Amino acid sequence: MIVTRNWLQEFIDISKISTEDICKALNSIGLEVDSLEKISIPSKVVLGKVLEKEKHPDADKLNICQVDIGTEQVQIVCGAKNVDAGQYVPVAINGCNLGGGFKIKKAKLRGVESNGMICSSTEIGMAKLNDGILELDDSIGELIIGKELCEYPLLNDEIIEIELTANRGDCLSIAGVARELSAFYNIPLNEFENHSNFNDFGIGQVLEVECENKIDTSLVFKAIDFSEFKLSVLQKIRVGIIDKYQDSNDIANILSYVTHCTGVILNAYPKEKAIKKGDLSIIHVKKDTQGFDNTYGTEHLSKIGIEHNKIEANETNFIIEASYVNPELVSKKVFETKIKTGDIYYRTSRGSEPDIEYGINYFTSIVSDNGALIYKGSESFVEEEEKIALDVNVNKINSIIGQNIEKTEIERILTSLQFEVKDTGDNILVVKIPQFRHDIKNIADVTEEIVRIIGIDNIIAKPLAIDEVNRVNKTSLDLVKKNRLRAKAIENGFYETLTYVFSSKENLEKYGFKTVKDNLDILNPIVKELNTFRSTILLNLVEACSNNFKNGARSTAFFEIGTVFDENRNESKKISFIQTGAIAQEDVSNSGKPENIDFFSFAKKILNTVGKFDLETLENIQNDFVHPYQSAKVIIEGKEIGYISKLHPSVCEDYDLGDTFIAELDFDALKNDLVKTQSYSKFQASKKDLSIIAPKDLEYKKIKDVINSLNDKRIKQFNLIDIYSDEKLGENESLTIRFVLQDDEKTMEEEDILTSMNSILDALDKKLSIGLRQ
Repeated sequence: MIVTRNWLQEFIDISKISTEDICKALNSIGLEVDSLEKISIPSKVVLGKVLEKEKHPDADKLNICQVDIGTEQVQIVCGAKNVDAGQYVPVAINGCNLGGGFKIKKAKLRGVESNGMICSSTEIGMAKLNDGILELDDSIGELIIGKELCEYPLLNDEIIEIELTANRGDCLSIAGVARELSAFYNIPLNEFENHSNFNDFGIGQVLEVECENKIDTSLVFKAIDFSEFKLSVLQKIRVGIIDKYQDSNDIANILSYVTHCTGVILNAYPKEKAIKKGDLSIIHVKKDTQGFDNTYGTEHLSKIGIEHNKIEANETNFIIEASYVNPELVSKKVFETKIKTGDIYYRTSRGSEPDIEYGINYFTSIVSDNGALIYKGSESFVEEEEKIALDVNVNKINSIIGQNIEKTEIERILTSLQFEVKDTGDNILVVKIPQFRHDIKNIADVTEEIVRIIGIDNIIAKPLAIDEVNRVNKTSLDLVKKNRLRAKAIENGFYETLTYVFSSKENLEKYGFKTVKDNLDILNPIVKELNTFRSTILLNLVEACSNNFKNGARSTAFFEIGTVFDENRNESKKISFIQTGAIAQEDVSNSGKPENIDFFSFAKKILNTVGKFDLETLENIQNDFVHPYQSAKVIIEGKEIGYISKLHPSVCEDYDLGDTFIAELDFDALKNDLVKTQSYSKFQASKKDLSIIAPKDLEYKKIKDVINSLNDKRIKQFNLIDIYSDEKLGENESLTIRFVLQDDEKTMEEEDILTSMNSILDALDKKLSIGLRQ
């Protein structure tokens, strides 16, 4: 089911609701949004008026047009068959970029100068309507020559495609989807104003419908003169969006338009194909041998709701038919007889809109606005069916939901969905099901409607009640996580320490750490050096490294998992790391001169211990331990959980330490998820390098975010492997990124690799204005 934002706006006021919120609401109420597409006409496409047209002297298929584009009159050579003087048309002026490298510029066609292009619908990014240019009219808004078409909201629409389940035939229309949004947002539907332009004749003077008594279909017939009818361009565009447009067949198009609007199944028969009896045109409605309702005139006209004949575009007087048949009845017959069905059966079998009077009135109002004349009155064969009534117990509903919903709220929700609700007392509601809801059969279905509108996420989850007490709790889970982190830290060369939860207040303040408020501090400290609760583990670890250095250990690596306190003495658990000195032991491989630990080697050890994380620039340095240029905040799933840094040189000097690196992370924020095995691709991986020219002040994170936003499953890994700059590059630098590409389904070909690489380059160009190094 396809809807557009502006089309919905005609049925419900959604002007204050964003399209993204509408999509979320539709998903919430069970109408799954499959896709969202925005129609955006390029800039420099303006509204023009064709003033003159003459044949090109040297080309039979070309015309020379003089076109008013507001600021000036230009000459445009046009090859469209349907271009003519007096038309309002979209004009791409010089400098306009229509996409795909197609840029409009001054040219000569067969020796004649052309300034711009008169466009078709597809050339400006819209659905195809014909093989010629797009002729505009005031249905898009006031026609102002020279105004850019991107400034016309009705043309620049947002298309939402909804994936409907088979039981939701009531939402196979714009009105049906609007009805759902009305219930969700508690916004009233726009009232439909029925107005028609009548001619001087009543329908009884021109039409007679002879109908058998035992037909299953409800029918309403109208007679309409379409001699002066012309479908507006906005309606043509919308029919094109739903892929139902037929070129030069406005009758078929308006039937598709109104059926999509209202959900009522409409058909049209040329009056000339009815049986003539004097001035009367007679058609017959009767069953065929298989039990299906059919319409007949001088020939078989249609199998109602099953298969409709093609509508002839050269006729002007039509009999319009609105029909409804019970979907369960017709589906059963089709299944039993295995007859051939047409496209219209999709709607019939899922349940079309039963209010056919509404559909036919909407149709006559629309065509009247476009020049058609209506014969007064109608031929109706509608048998009112009594609505199904259910006695619904409010307590039973709440029992099914597992949450107490007030009776008044239940009544409000059902009423907004057009159920009729009567309170009989004793928590019993008599609920009458609207006829368009063919899928509602019992209290469980009614309850589902309530849950849909409340939102499943707003139903409070309750734990499963079992006899045995669940012995798995936060304490046990934290113990498991702590033991896992301890094992990983030791694997990566760290030794565990256990220090006091007390520290020196003077030293904490000296290096800019927050301390516990005086009125909450220790009243009787053990010793002066341990006179406050620690607000960081790092000071203890630095002191431990210093003591080991004094005892001859030139390289040490420690970690500790423990409690720290904030200024209000609230507790939290941290895991802290420190490493100083050489990265490895002295041996033959490093000639007895191992290199000192560096930032990335230290960060890699932390990653191997705690799991995957991202690093971002640490803008807000809160203590003097942190190095101003070699530091970063640690991010997991978008949340900052700590920091990693080189120890400030002044602190290293205070404690007689060489190059030293520290990290402190929030223990509770670390994940302890069960590792799950995943299938891997059996096909060969390919490596590709891209050298990108980027400003020196551009963070690599932004480039990484753009690449990740592509969600290309073939990009298995990418890493920054080289940074290069020289005088020629000026304020820019060259970043070389290595990509590992692998397809899960096949061996990647060069074309597949180029597709992925080009998508990366396009995204970087579009979002960051950076590209390949030349």
